[in-house]
Amino acid sequence: MLSFKKISSLAVLLLAAFAATAQWNKKLPVVISPKFKKDTVSIVKFGAVPDGNTINTKAINNAIETLAKRGGGVVLVPAGLWLTGPIVLKSNINLHIAASATLLFTADKSQYPLVKANWEGLPQMRNQSPISATDASNIAITGKGIIDGNGDVWRSVKSDKLTAGQWKKLVASGGVVSEDKKTWYPSEAFMKASKGPANPGEIKPERDAAYFENIKDFLRPNLFIVTNCKYILLEGVTFQNSAAWCLHPLMSEHLTVRNIFVKNPWYAQNGDGIDVESCSNVLIENSTFDVGDDALCMKSGRDEAGRKRGMPTQNVIIRNCTVYASHGGFVIGSEMSGGARNMYISNCTFIGTDIGLRFKTTRGRGGVVENIFIKDIYMKDIAAEAILFDMYYMAKDPVPLLGEKRELPKVEFKPVDETTPVFKNFHISNVYCNGAEKGIFLRGVPEMHVKDIVLENMVLQADKGIDVQEASNITFRNITIIPADTNPVVDIINSDNLVFDNLKYKEGSQLLFRAAGERTKNILIKNTDASKVKEKLVSEFGADAKQINW
Repeated sequence: MLSFKKISSLAVLLLAAFAATAQWNKKLPVVISPKFKKDTVSIVKFGAVPDGNTINTKAINNAIETLAKRGGGVVLVPAGLWLTGPIVLKSNINLHIAASATLLFTADKSQYPLVKANWEGLPQMRNQSPISATDASNIAITGKGIIDGNGDVWRSVKSDKLTAGQWKKLVASGGVVSEDKKTWYPSEAFMKASKGPANPGEIKPERDAAYFENIKDFLRPNLFIVTNCKYILLEGVTFQNSAAWCLHPLMSEHLTVRNIFVKNPWYAQNGDGIDVESCSNVLIENSTFDVGDDALCMKSGRDEAGRKRGMPTQNVIIRNCTVYASHGGFVIGSEMSGGARNMYISNCTFIGTDIGLRFKTTRGRGGVVENIFIKDIYMKDIAAEAILFDMYYMAKDPVPLLGEKRELPKVEFKPVDETTPVFKNFHISNVYCNGAEKGIFLRGVPEMHVKDIVLENMVLQADKGIDVQEASNITFRNITIIPADTNPVVDIINSDNLVFDNLKYKEGSQLLFRAAGERTKNILIKNTDASKVKEKLVSEFGADAKQINW
């Protein structure tokens, strides 16, 4: 018989589930799009030449500056191949890339001066981004053309990510190969910086201009960055081949992203699709991502710097998006030290991503991620986990390379303080996955569990089933899990207050539940037929079978 305390805990879980469902019925965040004057000027009138050889930096920036002084309007990039250096957007400017127009950023790195910027949540020196705006309002990039960052000249590449022929061609093109012959670098300076201290671009008192100039080649720019801007629109354009992250809105608000295509080589290290960092009121819809790292990624700064900034990413709507190659389809973290909250993700398709829904952090980050509502997600051929919560993020690719060995993290309690990250109050429903390495993986840390999560209405086909470690107050409702490896279907380690309501599995499974660890307690299994499994429960390593209630 269940104790009053256990019944109370389960009641709290049920109430939380109903409350989360009700969130979708509330009014979603309001995102205001920019509006522009109809005044239009072509970059041709300022001397731009579409031959793919002439550098048009001055002509394009002059067009933007001139129209901005007149109150703004549309700067037209007509059909053609337009080679250019960095472009700076101004308030009230819509940069319109016409159909059959390609805005190609030069491979001449000397055209990109070093500037103070922000990279992976820290103030760092970087090469100036191909397109940027700071403290601007009412800006846009629209059209049906292409913006190409020429990122191949900036990036290092791992040999394991190319065919033998591709690798041979890359090595013959120049650059430097590491001693172990596994990584190609665009230059000797890049390789030296990559093997030095972490975050070599971080701004510190002891690092002078000469230091940064010496590693300039390593400080890859994001293709598009807007900092402290309002009312931003990206619509219709293809953004591709970025040196680092592709789209990076930072500390900005009222961002609308609609009908765009973001494309990077799958081997592009740090080739993220969009990294929304410390932004408010964001709408991303009807867009496609095929990239080399995380696709739809929410961030808010890193460690002490992110906590000091104290700007969460919040009030986000993402809907009707498709993600192909990427490390994660929809992602929060790992730089989430300023927090993330109030996000609504729906009707998205992930095909061939490493992970589907990916929530990652680590000790030292701090920050609270909460009130995340996700529904109607469709996945196919996911290389690792369909759904992952992990508080032991190791800053490595989700899928180990051939021959790569990884050790499990050491499990130990540490004091809870401002550096302790928090994942809580997620509601994820209507998820369907055909093919993954693992269906669901939740892993908190002993002192701060992943907690207060509802997962319901799912059909997940995977090599392995459900893995729950260091988690509390989790509801699994109407989950059909179909793993190839059924020993066990559900693995629970040092977790508590879990509800499995109407769990379905394939007939003849070896073991339904394995419970391990002396801190595993208050597990309720209801509306679940255990007659079709060879063995219902194994408890070990201090787990008490009496804590699993049927």
